[in-house]
Amino acid sequence: MKQQNAASLSDIITEGIDKTLAKAMPNAGPDELEHRRQQMSKAELMDAYLLSFDQDLTGQVIHEVVLRVFGLDLDHALVLPEAEREIRAAAERRLGGMQAGSSPIPPRDVIDLQLAECGRRLAGPEVRRLLNQLFGVNLDAISALDKARISLFSKGQWIVRQDRDLFVVYTGEGDIDVSVYPTAYFRERTGQDELPEDLGQALADLGYSPVAEGQRYYYVNPDGQAVPDAFKGQTMGAIMASIRNAYSHL
Repeated sequence: MKQQNAASLSDIITEGIDKTLAKAMPNAGPDELEHRRQQMSKAELMDAYLLSFDQDLTGQVIHEVVLRVFGLDLDHALVLPEAEREIRAAAERRLGGMQAGSSPIPPRDVIDLQLAECGRRLAGPEVRRLLNQLFGVNLDAISALDKARISLFSKGQWIVRQDRDLFVVYTGEGDIDVSVYPTAYFRERTGQDELPEDLGQALADLGYSPVAEGQRYYYVNPDGQAVPDAFKGQTMGAIMASIRNAYSHL
């Protein structure tokens, strides 16, 4: 399964990105614009599209750009417990008690509520921070994985996954637990089923435990809450360091 890139974006998203790029590259032709898109990170693509969008931002617009650029369907995202109270309060203010109710609010409506609460147009980085606060979806971190050769499964779907990835970070429901294990590509190229010793040690230092004789390392948050972003970052950092040290040539 190959990761979605700029070439596979929908026409509307691509046209918007090109509109923004054309302002900085007024003499660029279609081929040059396409080449520039291919060099951009997912976060940069999202920013370029939102800059081109001359109407009010809505949950629908944000859902579409996240789906097309990141391949992530926000309709499956769950509001974080710590954001739930704020969302309910916003719903009370905007919709009234009877309309707000106690049933789950669809993610796109959640985004609409928060955009209305902000009272101003948000730029791309601010939108990404908002999504992280609401759903625990860290799009900046996902964007940084573009060339890291790490597959990521989170929120019930593959977020990043490419044929030549070396390791998998697999988070369970609610991101409460995390597993790290080598890909089939890594096992085929190295002939080993277990994680490298240095990586296993680095993960153990973070609190992971080896499973199946080191073929997988597993961590579950003892608080029963989603694993913090800082911990995810440390995990990714340990994997990237191992790749740099010994496996970047594969």
